[in-house]
Amino acid sequence: MSFNSWARSNIEYSRKVLGSGLEGARSGREAFLNGKSLRLFLSESVCHSWKPAAIGTCVGVLCGFRGNRDNTTRRVVTCGFLGSAVGFAAGVAWKNRHLVASVAEEAVRKIDTARDEHWLEQHPIDYA
Repeated sequence: MSFNSWARSNIEYSRKVLGSGLEGARSGREAFLNGKSLRLFLSESVCHSWKPAAIGTCVGVLCGFRGNRDNTTRRVVTCGFLGSAVGFAAGVAWKNRHLVASVAEEAVRKIDTARDEHWLEQHPIDYA
C-alpha cells in the first residue's frame, strides 16, 4: 500500500468517524430536548444560575479580605467578580449536565459503531 492510498484511506475513515460523532451528538441533543428549543433550554439554565453566582460573589469578596489590614477595594471587587464568574459557570454547567451527558453518550455510541464497521472492513469474518 502506497503512502497516498494509506493517507487517503485514513482521511476518509477520520471523516467518517467525525461525521458519525456529529450525527450522534445531534441525535442525542434532539432526544434529550424532545422537541423543545435549545435556546429556551439554555436561557432557562442561565436564569437559574444566579444563586451559584451570588454564592461565588460572596466567597470571592471574603477571599479578597484575606488577613491584610491594607485591603484595597480593587482586590476585593476583582475577587468578587472572579467568584461570581466561577459560580455562574458552575451553575450553568450543573444545570446542563444531563444534556451534555445525552449528547456525549449518543456521540460515543455512533463513533463506536463507525469504528466497528471499519474494523470489520479491515478484518472480514468468513463463516464458511
